[in-house]
Amino acid sequence: MDWTGWIEAWGEPAVLACCGLVLGLGFGFFGQRSKFCLRAAVIEFWHRRFGDKLAVWLLAFATAVVAVQWAVLAGGLDVSTARQLSARGSLSGALVGGLLFGIGMVMTRGCASRLLVLSANGNLRALLSGLVFAVAAQASLGGVLAPWREAVAGWWVVDGGASRSLLALLGGGPAVGLAFGLVWMAAALFFAVRSGWGFWKWFGGMATGLTVAGGWYATHQVMAHSFEVVQIQGLTFSGPSAEWLMHVLHDASGPWTFGLGLMPGVFIGSLAGALLGREWKLEGFGGGYTMPRYIGGAVLMGFGSMLAGGCAVGAGMTGGAIFAVTAWLALLGMWLGGGLADRVLDRPVHHTPSAVPGVEPARAP
Repeated sequence: MDWTGWIEAWGEPAVLACCGLVLGLGFGFFGQRSKFCLRAAVIEFWHRRFGDKLAVWLLAFATAVVAVQWAVLAGGLDVSTARQLSARGSLSGALVGGLLFGIGMVMTRGCASRLLVLSANGNLRALLSGLVFAVAAQASLGGVLAPWREAVAGWWVVDGGASRSLLALLGGGPAVGLAFGLVWMAAALFFAVRSGWGFWKWFGGMATGLTVAGGWYATHQVMAHSFEVVQIQGLTFSGPSAEWLMHVLHDASGPWTFGLGLMPGVFIGSLAGALLGREWKLEGFGGGYTMPRYIGGAVLMGFGSMLAGGCAVGAGMTGGAIFAVTAWLALLGMWLGGGLADRVLDRPVHHTPSAVPGVEPARAP
């Protein structure tokens, strides 16, 4: 691939935006077809039902970890300059932000990426929640919620470098990370076999994970072949959501970025998946899940994601694949927060004999 030629012809911003668009198309399409969703996986786990939703998430996560660590081990990828490893981070922000995000994703019935996927499927609840999420994320980044975010983040900070790398703290390297990913993949395959998957579950889950790894690889290639300073980055939806909000409302003339290309790519990819599967359906509010619940959950997710350093994909999968300590803390917080919110808010409704524990109501999310 002629990365240098593309950069010389189009410039770094355009190449990064194209990479985001292509990877977004893949993430949106395969995420929609495989029903990839952290919230659904968390609910299955806490209800002790280790079924297809948990297996899909585990398979996607394990694929991302294996692909990233294999690339690092082979010398084709260097993530040492990634923000999640090189910059100063907040352990308190990661854990508290993860908890708030986990609570919010249960309230809105989907994490940030899932809301975008569902919006393209005609789900107006997800569309509204996604817009509120973007506003809350921007307000947490540099608006009225920023002082709260900075205060919590300042409780417990850690310097960049080895102290932010889980592998370095454990005295291991990419080989240990690769082995860890393979163990997770074995667990995912075990649950997958029990669930009796079809093609889209297997292939879609793995392809979703590969798009996460592809974000690191593509931006690393642009950084390696550019004469300008380019920050290596991966897939995330909190920052790009706020970025798109400001792009639409404030300054549409700014340069294109990886995140600005990612968001429309995911929307188009998910729309294609929904049309292919004949699953596009216009939906509004109803069924006991009220608008205040969705709005409140979206605010918690927007604030929590900026506090944690990313969303379920950005902090959980993208940061987790490079073994950033803060990413793993944020992911832990999301699983704990999601389980707590499910128990407090939703567990009481699963009381009828016909209800299946851990599974969302029959209507589409």
